[in-house]
Amino acid sequence: MTPQSSSLYQRRKRANWIGLTLSMFAMALGLMALLWILFVLFSNGLAALELSLFTNDTPAPGSEGGGLRNAIVGSLMIVGLAVLVSTPVGILAGIYLTEFGDTSKMAEFTRFVTDIMLSAPSIVLGLFVYAIAVSTVGNFSGYAGSLALSLIAIPVVMRTTENMLRLVPGSLREAAFALGAPRWKVSTMVTLRAAKSGVITGLLLALARISGETAPLLFTALNNQFFSTNMGAPMANLPVVIFQFAMSPYQNWIQLAWGGALLITLTVLFLNILARVFFREKVKA
Repeated sequence: MTPQSSSLYQRRKRANWIGLTLSMFAMALGLMALLWILFVLFSNGLAALELSLFTNDTPAPGSEGGGLRNAIVGSLMIVGLAVLVSTPVGILAGIYLTEFGDTSKMAEFTRFVTDIMLSAPSIVLGLFVYAIAVSTVGNFSGYAGSLALSLIAIPVVMRTTENMLRLVPGSLREAAFALGAPRWKVSTMVTLRAAKSGVITGLLLALARISGETAPLLFTALNNQFFSTNMGAPMANLPVVIFQFAMSPYQNWIQLAWGGALLITLTVLFLNILARVFFREKVKA
């Protein structure tokens, strides 16, 4: 090895060591912040995980005890309706972008709008739904909250479906066409079934994202201190209850806020683990 090549090797080795050290430091810093957040959340939230948290409704100001039953039921109903709306719309739009209008101007425009919605702050979507569905009707409602969450979930489902369908080999489509299958059946019964695990992963990730959204629900569903299953009226939901209770001067409200935050965190963690399992199965296949 010549002196010149030896010097070049030493410089590259030094640069590699510096880059590796900085990367490890950044990773350690991120893990420390994450572990700190989880430690504070679990240490404060575990004390609130009692049976009364799931059987009692949110308490009135100054009263003792209470739970989050109405907020849990309200969140399940609002998020559930949002998933029912966003799933077929997102999947069908992803199928259109991949199988039917791949190079059309409509597809380009749809992808452009999808990118904007993916990067738009959730509070902007909440204000949009407030303008078209709350102020025009004259009252807050669970339906408006589901609509706002659907606008957040649809782009995620659409983009994931499109990307997963593009991973399906073209030979699979050609084989189905050779057997005389129409395009709509090839899209729904062949390619979509082949990309099923990836599409389910996108659905779970979209569900995890909208589960903790607070800003859109502040402008749409608002809150309700009492237990209610009427989607046409203001409904209690975990994100807004956590937001309001965490800033209150009442100790039991603050404890309930920690309990609600832990519930959402555990739910999102479970959904992400589930999505990872589906994705890992897709890779192995």
